[in-house]
Amino acid sequence: MKTSKKLRRKKRHTRIRSHLSGTAKCPRLVVFKSLKKNYAQLIDDEKGVVIAAACDSTKDKSGTKSERAKKVGVELAKKAVEKGVSACVFDRNGYKYHGRVQALATGAREGGLKF
Repeated sequence: MKTSKKLRRKKRHTRIRSHLSGTAKCPRLVVFKSLKKNYAQLIDDEKGVVIAAACDSTKDKSGTKSERAKKVGVELAKKAVEKGVSACVFDRNGYKYHGRVQALATGAREGGLKF
């Protein structure tokens, strides 16, 4: 029986999350991409708190989705540095590391986050 794309991604995410966890000093950077937008969050798993979050602006639709993802990464890194976070653990959320996910990670690194 064929499994759906969503189910395969969910299984990958479960495997990844079995050995990834975020702390207050080194939170987990989670990526989510929908058909139109890119989202990123820094999460402290010990407290269950979102430290910083960023997403595409609906008003600013200039550039490709990958270019907008890179902007989201830079924006998230700027918010994180303001709150005193310099390092994080990257959680690609079951997505393959290319395209928008890779662009977001590159933007976060350029913004000052280390992972």
